Amino acid sequence: MSPFHFDSLVWHWPIAIYLFLAGISAGAICFAVLLKHFKLGKNAYKSSFVRAACLIAPLAVFAGLGILVIDLTKPFDFWKILVFYNPTSVMSIGVAVLLIYQVALFAWLACLFKEPILKWCNNRWPLVDKVLNAFTKWEATITGLLVILALGLGAYTGFLLSALTTFPMLNNPVLPLLFLISGISSGAAGTLLGGVLMKGNPDGKEVHFIHNIEIPLILLELALLFTFFVGLILTGGQSQAAALNAIGEGFWGWIFWGGVVVVGLAMPLAFNLFMTASAKRKFSYVAITASCSLFGVLLLRNFILYTGQMTVA
Repeated sequence: MSPFHFDSLVWHWPIAIYLFLAGISAGAICFAVLLKHFKLGKNAYKSSFVRAACLIAPLAVFAGLGILVIDLTKPFDFWKILVFYNPTSVMSIGVAVLLIYQVALFAWLACLFKEPILKWCNNRWPLVDKVLNAFTKWEATITGLLVILALGLGAYTGFLLSALTTFPMLNNPVLPLLFLISGISSGAAGTLLGGVLMKGNPDGKEVHFIHNIEIPLILLELALLFTFFVGLILTGGQSQAAALNAIGEGFWGWIFWGGVVVVGLAMPLAFNLFMTASAKRKFSYVAITASCSLFGVLLLRNFILYTGQMTVA
């Protein structure tokens, strides 16, 4: 049987891409907020790393939503999801979170880039001045709301799969936290890779700050993966079968051990520890580490989505 086709398959790779993009958006904006408030202050908008995060966050969400719409049986009926809400539907709740998240995101971006926006407007549009000043007064509230929504969006990607209750591997309470942490990790990697590609200093304070957070994130993700599979195995029955089918021999076993664990987690951890111990970070080190991390998170989303649907309760 092909590793991409199962009799029980409900969702396939476009959903995995969407889950990856939603996670990286949430993670990237969290790091933009952290960099602004703990390292860069009012000049945060000048940083290549903050700019990269601020590009990734909205573009990833738009791309993810576009993939979802295209993947619908009737793409032109997507507006119905925006109008007719079902409070008991995980999908409807997710759409609501995404919409509010985007509003908070653009309000925060307006606060962040207030100075260059006003300079560009040059008093030609008084309304823009008023709106930006209003946003600035509420910046603390907007920031807090944005971080809460970003964390909610990251966890929601796991809750979405958990709603598939007929699949024991997906109906797992650890999954939302695993996807949240891996999403934040991908946001860190995306911010680093985008920043150095935009000529940011690979040995700058932003890189040091993100790496100091990224190391415990990788360790936490490893611990969550261990908890995820040990919990399934100890549960027994179909849960145990689902776990052993996923991480055993075969195509997906190689994806998990070689792609997710080695390339996506062990290599970035080793590179991070090496860069922390060495005197100076270089472009190649930062770019390779970030690329490995992003690749690993993308593989993790596909691995969980496909192997989770191999075993039915």
